[in-house]
Amino acid sequence: MKKRFQNQRFLTAGVDARIPQDIQILLWCMVDIMDDPDYLQIFELQGDSKGVSICHKQEVPPYENTVFVVCSVDQDFKEKVYIIDDETHATMLLAEEY
Repeated sequence: MKKRFQNQRFLTAGVDARIPQDIQILLWCMVDIMDDPDYLQIFELQGDSKGVSICHKQEVPPYENTVFVVCSVDQDFKEKVYIIDDETHATMLLAEEY
């Protein structure tokens, strides 16, 4: 069986506009290092002047990992991001775009 998230990758306009590019890349990397990723990856992001907290989750098999990245963000933000693999491509989107 082909490993998930190894096909073409896309992101929505919402992600492009609201999630810093270095954080987008980090989210893809967090999925890439997983041993057994589910088709749906969930990220809860909270950013402020000190950096960005990222809580990465999946339901099956259960997985949760939280990291804090020290970086500069223009304004405080709180976003929920999904990365979904449908076997032909993988898409990063804001939860509200689902």
